[in-house]
Amino acid sequence: MSITFTRRSLAAGIAALGLLAIAGQARAEAIKLRFADSTTADAPRSVALVDIFAKKLGDEFLFEPYFGSTLYKQGTEIVAVQRGNLEMALMPPSDFAKQVPAFSILTAAYLVRDAAHLKAIFESDIGEEFKRMAREEMGVVILAPAYYGTRHLNLKGDKKIVRPEDLAGVKLRMPGGEAWQFLGESIGANPVAMDYAEVYTGLQTGAIDAQDNPLPNNKLMKFHEVTDQIVLTGHNVGFGLLLINAELFDSLTPEQQKRMQDAADAAFEWSDAEYIRQEAELIDFFKAEGLEVYEPDVAAFRTYSNKKYLESPLSKDWPEGMLERINAR
Repeated sequence: MSITFTRRSLAAGIAALGLLAIAGQARAEAIKLRFADSTTADAPRSVALVDIFAKKLGDEFLFEPYFGSTLYKQGTEIVAVQRGNLEMALMPPSDFAKQVPAFSILTAAYLVRDAAHLKAIFESDIGEEFKRMAREEMGVVILAPAYYGTRHLNLKGDKKIVRPEDLAGVKLRMPGGEAWQFLGESIGANPVAMDYAEVYTGLQTGAIDAQDNPLPNNKLMKFHEVTDQIVLTGHNVGFGLLLINAELFDSLTPEQQKRMQDAADAAFEWSDAEYIRQEAELIDFFKAEGLEVYEPDVAAFRTYSNKKYLESPLSKDWPEGMLERINAR
């Protein structure tokens, strides 16, 4: 069978190849956004970034997520973003506080009340101040806060925890860093630094007695399999700040910057709601799994913690009047 090429078909073929080449070039020139986080790919915030944020960015961007600390070790992501080795990350305020101590106020126990309070803080002049500090002193742009859920205690054994004094001698896993370690101290425990990925084994082997995380994280990481009780201390609202290298952000067009901001807001609006929904349902889940779930004397924990913070060197780094301004939101 012979194939005959006409001038018209040949021209059409050349045009098609040209379009493919242009499409391929556009794809090759897409702005790469490598993103790293320590959590799992199925966490609500991860799903939101992949299914909402990345899709709303459009074809001009290539979002490459790396979850479970597979690209960078937990706690090293900000420096990678600053050096340009990584474009984006989602980091808790404790990691910002390592470079800008004023951020340590956002790590304090019983400061941020809930997801709505967190949003109100970052939509106010308070949030603008922290964003300015991050840009000017760290070279990163904060796009939006992401609610992770409220942190509670999760322990082995059947010792009843009612007041902070009941945690004396309890080895409580906390992430590394002064702010995280002090958070553990502020509720009466003996903090032990340990990477997130090692917590399950740490509980299993007895290297630690307890860990603290929001309820959705406990389920995702299956911590309920190696613990016996959850104490609803509600001592800290877990959240991260989505950040991007400032030089990269400034290189984007105003339209691209707005699209990125809108995409981040939309992603975390869904994610925040999903965390809140899961938190409401998980108490019954953990009870059904055989864990004892109960509320301690939260007022005693709050009083103990507030005193510890105000007497600590950490509070000396807090911007003057910031505590009162946050409490007033």
